[in-house]
Amino acid sequence: MKYLLFPIRLVWRIWFYVLILGSVVLMSPIMLILTSHVKFYPVFWKLLRAWSFFLIYAMGFRLKVEREQELDPNQSYMFCANHASLLDGWVMCALSKNPIVFVGKKELVKIPIFGFFYKKVVIMVDRSSPKSRKRVYEMAKARLVNGTSIAIFPEGLVPTENVVLSPFKNGAFSLAIEQQIPVVPQLYYDCKRLFSWDFFKGRPGTFRVKQCKFITTEGLTNEDREALKQQTFDLMHNELTNDKLYMKDTNRPNNEREFKSPIS
Repeated sequence: MKYLLFPIRLVWRIWFYVLILGSVVLMSPIMLILTSHVKFYPVFWKLLRAWSFFLIYAMGFRLKVEREQELDPNQSYMFCANHASLLDGWVMCALSKNPIVFVGKKELVKIPIFGFFYKKVVIMVDRSSPKSRKRVYEMAKARLVNGTSIAIFPEGLVPTENVVLSPFKNGAFSLAIEQQIPVVPQLYYDCKRLFSWDFFKGRPGTFRVKQCKFITTEGLTNEDREALKQQTFDLMHNELTNDKLYMKDTNRPNNEREFKSPIS
């Protein structure tokens, strides 16, 4: 059946890229202004959130959000979410009125037009370069002012679809401790099932999202990084494994060995 539906899904996927490219072209004049200086970022964030809602709803999705704790508009945070979908970044944008600066992969710069603006607003990292990782820390610290937050997908990659949650990298937790900002775990239960990288699957539907209680870093030192990383991983892993729809989609025949530890 999935092969019979493939032409429809292919057109639907192409529509996604048409939406992105078309909207970026239309917004280019105002985006050139709003990305010209960091002082315009709060206004740019409002535009980015509106664009995120547009993309999500135009693709036939809806958001169902559960928040165990609300954000303080004057507080900076470290946002951490599981990463398995093309839309994860836009979902995170839609959820937060607080401006968020993303730490992202440099490879996305290669996307025409989109990449031009991406490199102006995202803190790019080359994970193979210690110099690049150090630069990320310096740039992130400079942006954590006036309630601006940082977002890092701690898995550091998009794992294969039969992995519940990949091991976490250190960066998000080192920075959260250094800046003494709370970690905000977010769970995206349906993004992988409804809009993964697999062109043979997916359909419009509802993205269920859970924003868990924040994990405080007050008083922690870098010696506590592994414990903080483990705590965040365990919380997110338990939430995902206890969701029947997420696990039904994840546990497939010939499933890879499930990761039990975030230590990489």
